[in-house]
Amino acid sequence: MTSETVKAALAPVAKKVPFEMEQHGHKRIDDYYWMRDDSREDKEILAHLAAENKFVDAQMAHTQALQDTLFEEMTGRLKKDDASVPYQRRGYWWYTRYEGDNEYAIYARKKTTLDNKEDVFLDANVLAKEHEYFSLGGVSVSTNNNILAYSTDTESRRLYVIEFKDLATGKMYDDKLVNTSGSIVWANDNKTVFYIKKDVQTLLGYQVYRHTLGSSQDNDKLVYQEDDTTFYTGIGKTRDSQTIYIYHDSTLAAGASVISAETPNADFTPLAPITSGHEYDFDQHNDWYYIRTNLDAKNFKLVKVSRSESSDTSKWQDVIPHRANVYFEDFIVFNNHLVVEESENGNTNIRVINLKTNKETSLPFNDAAYVATFDTNPTADSDKLRYYYSSLTTPGSVIEVDLNTFESTTLKQDEVLGDFDPNWYQSERIFVTARDGKKVPVSLVYRKDKFKKDGTNPLYQYAYGSYGATIDPYFSASRLSLLDRGFVYALAHIRGGQMLGRTWYEDGKMFNKMNTFTDFIDVTKSLTEQKYAAKDKVFAIGGSAGGLLMGGIMNMAPELYLGIGAHVPFVDVVTTMSDPSIPLTTNEYDEWGNPANKDSYEYMLSYSPYDQVKAQDYPNVLVTTGLHDSQVQYFEPMKWVAKLRDMKTDSNKLYFQTNMDAGHGGASGRFRRYKELALEYAFFMDLVGINK
Repeated sequence: MTSETVKAALAPVAKKVPFEMEQHGHKRIDDYYWMRDDSREDKEILAHLAAENKFVDAQMAHTQALQDTLFEEMTGRLKKDDASVPYQRRGYWWYTRYEGDNEYAIYARKKTTLDNKEDVFLDANVLAKEHEYFSLGGVSVSTNNNILAYSTDTESRRLYVIEFKDLATGKMYDDKLVNTSGSIVWANDNKTVFYIKKDVQTLLGYQVYRHTLGSSQDNDKLVYQEDDTTFYTGIGKTRDSQTIYIYHDSTLAAGASVISAETPNADFTPLAPITSGHEYDFDQHNDWYYIRTNLDAKNFKLVKVSRSESSDTSKWQDVIPHRANVYFEDFIVFNNHLVVEESENGNTNIRVINLKTNKETSLPFNDAAYVATFDTNPTADSDKLRYYYSSLTTPGSVIEVDLNTFESTTLKQDEVLGDFDPNWYQSERIFVTARDGKKVPVSLVYRKDKFKKDGTNPLYQYAYGSYGATIDPYFSASRLSLLDRGFVYALAHIRGGQMLGRTWYEDGKMFNKMNTFTDFIDVTKSLTEQKYAAKDKVFAIGGSAGGLLMGGIMNMAPELYLGIGAHVPFVDVVTTMSDPSIPLTTNEYDEWGNPANKDSYEYMLSYSPYDQVKAQDYPNVLVTTGLHDSQVQYFEPMKWVAKLRDMKTDSNKLYFQTNMDAGHGGASGRFRRYKELALEYAFFMDLVGINK
């Protein structure tokens, strides 16, 4: 055995440099605080990350054939020459498509009819050619269809550069707008664009600028600055292209400021006051604003108001009233129909209201667990609705329904290449009773001929559980590689998400955060008790805030899990939330709490995975991150792994892989990311003796 082989066989051990932190009279010692380097250039840190990667490669080398098989399976199910469903707007049909083994999309259009010649106006593969990492942000064409604006990030820090192209000549403009969020909104004069500039330290987009094509960025006009660092700032344009808006969004308040797209030099004015506890979003239809609001409506309702009177909430007229048992999610106003998307008892309903007759019709969905949501519907002058549908057994589909006759046409269903039949698989929606009596929805899928409800199958249990994000039960072709090998897949809709409405979210945030962890644990216990899975073959997976979930359950109930997949995990909660210079921190005080407050500090400390690591046995763990992650900094999982390796009392596997070119979303491109998924699947399969 060579010296290099010996080194690779030994898990890297990090040095300890005690760093004392004191808050509210309480002292914490962080032995690995030294691992933070905002420049990402420290040679010792980079060498340690490289050693961890080498260790993973060495320890997983015996699974390489399995990883290769899984990668080929997953990418082999994907249609290489694929295209989106074209939609019509401003005299063109617009669509994206992929070719062969290319990682990125080609953006194209056809004038008037789909029989006309294709005009490729952007090929992301060409832009990505010289870069290890590439992300295309906004792609926006001027209202006269002649000028393209697009934004790119080649560092994975989500700092985008906006550039412009003349679509008639193919020539690039000299204009380059740097350090932006990537969003681009055109005014209707075809020469003015609005964009958001970011703070390069916190990566918070807080300044909205107006840029005139052909001028220097130095001359751009600041039109709005958000000084409250608990707010995110967004920009957009209404569906009728008549109003440009700035969207102000924090955990407890949301709203918009607007101008006419015809008068880009005007001053933005609030559509309605931005007040704590009130969240609203809107669309415009003729002389009316339609507003989705939680004003006296916890689960949101729909109102309308004359555009000239929008700031006076007493003039708001109920269109869809508040209902305590229905969460109002989204809406589209057509000239003749209002279509609403709402959720009841965890299932989505799309309801159509004829504005002339007031007749209501709900679209039929038959799967036990599914996702149904609006697709591209660019204009109000249509009697057809496009929506996206998927379930745990049904590949993603774009469906068009006639709103008068309710005849539907499947415009596209994602093709799964190879040996696949949806009838081989079974999905279920069950409810698990949590320890406090609440009923937690769980979506399940398995392959019928590989499953016996006798407690022998391995279980892959996934959840997120934060920010009110609902993880819908969608189809995944890559997941088939698990199901075909006998895994049961469970999606736990735990508190902190919004599957059962706004209360479900509030019961899993701030001082209720512990419910997120206990719900996940209680789902695990119930699934094994009900014989859906073997008690000694349970795997838990989560990323980002879901990685926090993984860290929490590992500390609280390590004996339940054979393996854990923690991806870009947010695990050093108290230290991160105590530092406003770290991206996203200040925006999230109302999600987790502000450690400057003693009660928040103590509660967060009680579940913070990094702080709660102790001398005990832990499951087998695979941790992944990206060096350039701007949402969860690489040093959080790096520190966590070092502390786990020092404290744990078992001999189970603990692997830590860092993508040195990627950020929060992992590897870029449509195929490359499956390498990371293949590693995770192989890690789990190896633990239960599956080697092919």
